[in-house]
Amino acid sequence: MVYDLALADEIRGVLAAADGADDLSERRMFGGLSFLVGGNLAVAVRGDGLLVRVGADAAAELTRTTAATQAVMGARTMADWLDVPASALGSEAELAAWVRRGVSWARTLPAK
Repeated sequence: MVYDLALADEIRGVLAAADGADDLSERRMFGGLSFLVGGNLAVAVRGDGLLVRVGADAAAELTRTTAATQAVMGARTMADWLDVPASALGSEAELAAWVRRGVSWARTLPAK
C-alpha cells in the first residue's frame, strides 16, 4: 500500500481544525489511507492524489469544472466518488476545499 505520507499529514491537519473532529477515524483501505467521519469514508489518500466522496450530483458538476475524474474501482465507475490528481492539490486552500467537500458529504450519511 503506497500513498503520500506528507499528504496524509496535511489532511490530518485540515481535519483537526474541523468542527466535530471527535467522530473522525483512519483506516487503511482502497489501496491507501482513508479518513472516515462517523464511520463513513470522506476522503482517502491513494498514491499521491485523493479519493473524495461527494455525492453523485456534486461529482457530475465537479468533473466538469475541476481536474477531478469519476473514481473507478475494478470494473465499476463510482457515481459518488472522485479521483483528484496531485496536480489539483497545489495549495493548502485547494486541499482543504476537497477535504471539506468529503467531510460535508460524509456528515449527511447515518453514522455507522
